[in-house]
Amino acid sequence: MPRSPVNTDLLRSLRFMRRYRLVAAAAVLAVLGSSVADLIAPQILRRVIDQGITAGRTEVIMSGAVMLIGVATAGGIAQFLQGFLSARASHGAAYDMREAIFERLQTLSFSYHDRVQTGQLITRLTSDVDLVRDFVGGGLVQAIAATIMLVGAVVLLLVMNWQLALVALVAIPLTILVLVRFVSRLGPLFRGFQQRLSALNSVLQENVAGIRVVKAFAREPFEAARYRAANESLLQQGLTVRRTVANAFPLLFSVGNLGVALVVWAGAVQVAHGRLTIGELVAFTSYLMLLLQPLFILGFGAQTIARAGASASRLFEVLDAETDVPERPDAIELADAQGRVEFRDVHLRYPGSDAETLAGVSFAVEPGTTVALVGSTGSGKTSVVNLVPRFYDVTSGAVLLDGHDVRDLTLASLRGRIGVVMQDSVLFSGTIAENIAYGKPDATAGAIAAAAQAAQAEAFIAQLPEGYDTRVGERGIKLSGGQRQRIAIARALLIDPRVLIMDDSTSSVDAETESALRASLEVLIGGRTTFIVAQRLSTVKRADAILVIEDGIVVARGTHEELLAESCVYAEIAASQLVGGEELDRPDSCTLEDE
Repeated sequence: MPRSPVNTDLLRSLRFMRRYRLVAAAAVLAVLGSSVADLIAPQILRRVIDQGITAGRTEVIMSGAVMLIGVATAGGIAQFLQGFLSARASHGAAYDMREAIFERLQTLSFSYHDRVQTGQLITRLTSDVDLVRDFVGGGLVQAIAATIMLVGAVVLLLVMNWQLALVALVAIPLTILVLVRFVSRLGPLFRGFQQRLSALNSVLQENVAGIRVVKAFAREPFEAARYRAANESLLQQGLTVRRTVANAFPLLFSVGNLGVALVVWAGAVQVAHGRLTIGELVAFTSYLMLLLQPLFILGFGAQTIARAGASASRLFEVLDAETDVPERPDAIELADAQGRVEFRDVHLRYPGSDAETLAGVSFAVEPGTTVALVGSTGSGKTSVVNLVPRFYDVTSGAVLLDGHDVRDLTLASLRGRIGVVMQDSVLFSGTIAENIAYGKPDATAGAIAAAAQAAQAEAFIAQLPEGYDTRVGERGIKLSGGQRQRIAIARALLIDPRVLIMDDSTSSVDAETESALRASLEVLIGGRTTFIVAQRLSTVKRADAILVIEDGIVVARGTHEELLAESCVYAEIAASQLVGGEELDRPDSCTLEDE
């Protein structure tokens, strides 16, 4: 059964007002002052009519005019304070919402980000937060003001003339019925609107991120049509919302005007019989409008409440999301890692998948050993190395570092001992020095330069106009693929990890750079446990041990020479990289196609 956003998530969002409760309380007091001013004005007007205009007393008229000006001034000041204070509180709450959601996104596992589109998350951090802020700063304060006004108007109506009050109250149940039906229809419509807005943002984000691919394949018309379709869907949903609003308000105003008509008729009868003065009728009619005004405010506010309710539900979908890689309360700090890694009958099935990616993987790597992982695309190589820093958790079995199950270690201490160079070399829009020092912000300029030299990045950095202070642009767009990869390698080396993972990290560099890089790395990886996922035979053959993975299973293990003699799978991989007249000694049991 779906949750009611008004009763749950929207109310939960008020917790972000805790830090600003004094400001919010002052805003409520300002609302109270404004409401009192509105309730006093009709009584002054009644006195002016009955004791001033009717009796011809100029002094009463003048004093009443001064009092009305004073009340209007006080009410205006109160409304200004209400708007200013509520805005101050709501913007502060929005700041805290964005902080909370961003912090939550940092703690959620890789699998969550695999499932959720970037455009959806951006919409929640921007549009959804702003809609909840509109409720907290505007809709909620208006609801409080409307409630105070409603109660005050009802009390004064009953005190002035209970017969006319009963006539006026006839329209209230009908107005409330219209409002309830209105709000119940708007909630799902606004949720659909925000979902379509997220879809539109996702299309936009993908297009901007992949604009070079779009232009390379001349797919601009296709992308324009895709964006137009998402935009059209958003437009249609927006029009549906507007139609619902347009249909509701004429009915709402008609019910309110019906109440006014009944009161004027009944009041005129009482005036004709001398039971009611003209001033009292005018005051009563003013209070009736003050009675209907809160209902109309709630009607208009229903849009804000419905939209904020839908957005609050989307915000709490992120805040309430469970991480697939939780840190245990009693997790221990990994003080001084040696670098021994062991896989014990590891099985891995990604969330939402029915098939196992890894099935019974077992091996041990001693400290200081370099292990290469080879296999066909999709065989599970990257999945193996992703389990060491706990980017994902095993489905069954265990991954151990220095005899500790990685699930028993704090994530910060575990990942602080592991350097990772991923397939996609992601850089941030800062300087080259800032990107190299990303994992160690307090690194000295000398340490940054040493890491760049080891990663064979120093030469191209020296040729840049501003050297290490050169800004790389969004996602490192100002650098080539090979340059970005060398910066990523330097970033991993700078933290001096005990375990180094290089996931196809030399795929974007040329053969000459790879050769120089390999020579430097052979010195740097001495004493580190190193996992290398690579396609190039030149990179793999120098490893101390090679694991051959096929369909999520380790099918062979050994050195380059041993595997050439014993593993058909490895021999096929090696044979695929031979050029010219090179020949390969093949296992006797294998039948390889001539290249």
